[in-house]
Amino acid sequence: MWLLAVLVPLLRLYLCGLRVLWYQMIHRSFTLPVLPKQKGRVGMVTGGTRGMGFETARALAHLGMHVIIAGNEREEGAAAVRRINAEGAQGKAEFMFVDLTSLASVRHFAQSFRDRGLPLHVLVNNAGTMLVPERRTEDGFEFHWSLNYLSHFLLTNLLLDLLQKSGRRGFCSRIINMSSATHYAGEIHLDDLNRRICYSSHGAYAQSKLALVLFTYYLQEQLSTGGFPVTVNAVDPGMVDTALYDNLWTLAQVLKRLVAKILFRTPAEGASISVYAAAAAELEGVGSCYLYNGLKTRSSELSYDSELQEQLWKKSCQLVGLQGPRGRGGPAPDAS
Repeated sequence: MWLLAVLVPLLRLYLCGLRVLWYQMIHRSFTLPVLPKQKGRVGMVTGGTRGMGFETARALAHLGMHVIIAGNEREEGAAAVRRINAEGAQGKAEFMFVDLTSLASVRHFAQSFRDRGLPLHVLVNNAGTMLVPERRTEDGFEFHWSLNYLSHFLLTNLLLDLLQKSGRRGFCSRIINMSSATHYAGEIHLDDLNRRICYSSHGAYAQSKLALVLFTYYLQEQLSTGGFPVTVNAVDPGMVDTALYDNLWTLAQVLKRLVAKILFRTPAEGASISVYAAAAAELEGVGSCYLYNGLKTRSSELSYDSELQEQLWKKSCQLVGLQGPRGRGGPAPDAS
């Protein structure tokens, strides 16, 4: 029983990876179209100090956006800001500290941003980790669940009213959630979201990425029903050569090195889909999409389960301490 609980998620995840590699072997990477300038707009990118997050922040700043890079590495964040601003971007970048493995840190970060009185037009929930050995956060949550999904769920809700106020018809605010093809292998265990019964890092990672897609669709339906000028989309960057793969098993690491330079996307190529979702004119007012390689793609069948979406929303509200989880079309939760 234990062996199956570990092997099945592993095999399903690596099968997803092989399918993505096959796709990337025969399809060129998405090329960004000419995007409208973003002067006067404020964006936020979690995990923006390196990899795809950095490239996303960099591209948005060059479009004229004021970009907040949110991360937990102060020196790395300062270096990222210096690099972007030194390039003569039309916008600007700045760093703000947040530890996404701590709900208290997320709340402090959100309040610090709110205290500045800035609007917020774009939120890119990019930060993530993959295949970490079993760990718990200070709040007692499984590491992938907390960092990849739950902290982004809380952050989005804490900033949701700012996004609503900042958007307007024809110029909607945008929320972009970084998912992965591994969500197709994901399952949501509402009675064991922390994977305490039988831990599988592969299953935990896939679950967190599926949760982001479920979250995307449910939140968009509520926003649309309420008439709010905010869109929510999930993006899939494909397989990208970043530090995300540092926790692979030794054999997988060797195989990854052999194929990465040929088949993996570069961080800039991977970030292009997030930048597209954040700024493309053709996506104005368009939400509930799963975007892969520049195309609207059908996500997993499970991700469209409206009952599961609602159950996950309510459970997530309970876990992060949001009062009064809203039903479809209901008022925003109390983020105090």
